[in-house]
Amino acid sequence: MAKCMRRLLVANLALCLSAFAAAAATLDTITERNSVRIGYIADEAPFSSSKPGINPTGYAIDLCGKIADELERQVPQLKREYIEMTLANGFDAVKNGEVDLLCGAITVTLKRREIVDFSQPIFLTGATALLRKDSPNYLQTLFLDKPAVRSVSQSVASTRVIGVRASTTTGATLREALATQVSKTRLADFETHEDGLTALEDHKIDAYIADQVLLISLAKRARDPSSLEIGDRLFTHEPYAIALRRDDANFRLLADRALTYFYLSDDFLPLLETYFGAEAPMLHTQIIMEHVPY
Repeated sequence: MAKCMRRLLVANLALCLSAFAAAAATLDTITERNSVRIGYIADEAPFSSSKPGINPTGYAIDLCGKIADELERQVPQLKREYIEMTLANGFDAVKNGEVDLLCGAITVTLKRREIVDFSQPIFLTGATALLRKDSPNYLQTLFLDKPAVRSVSQSVASTRVIGVRASTTTGATLREALATQVSKTRLADFETHEDGLTALEDHKIDAYIADQVLLISLAKRARDPSSLEIGDRLFTHEPYAIALRRDDANFRLLADRALTYFYLSDDFLPLLETYFGAEAPMLHTQIIMEHVPY
């Protein structure tokens, strides 16, 4: 009996020590290397995007910068390392300590929370479609509040293919929906949103599905933006946040504190205006309602 009790105590002590080590790990590691590693998804303007030779830019990148500012209060002359990731490998990189923050248009899901933790929300949106004005009527009816613009041209047959970006929550949701019904429509995965846009413009797909806020930015980069329409019906709820390592309550508190202070500052609305223009006041109210209470 005594041996069993001793083993139980040792096991409990080991668990406590393990949890304590995990809680301190991120900040300790950042302090030791004197740098914070900011992972980012490159093809997610206006949240995160990059060009050769310069640091990434975007709304999520700027918010990660506010967390780095808070870190710098504890680690003077902190260096910031930007590491390009993908949705396929980014969460494992956070889990394994290769990056400290993962920034971009990153949706919080229960499945992802098995691997990483998340900050408080930084944005709220939902999935819809980017369509050509000659996309099939059934897609225009599904995604647009107004009647179909016009029937698909007889010279351009419907391909019955919808594009999505690989490894996204939107793609997973669409696959689940299509699996429950008999449909001639199939999904095509694309490595980048730009690839999906090109396929849509070249009539290789009938629609490209992604979060509405990403499609707004994507459509502006089209060869002929006037030939496209963005759906105004949202079919998913997509709360974005910054991914952090699990089991590190102290680091998440630091991140949420930095975000909350910034949300309540006079600088937050101008930042939203920089990236989202006329939508900024509405987004400001929405995000303020979701932030951690002061």
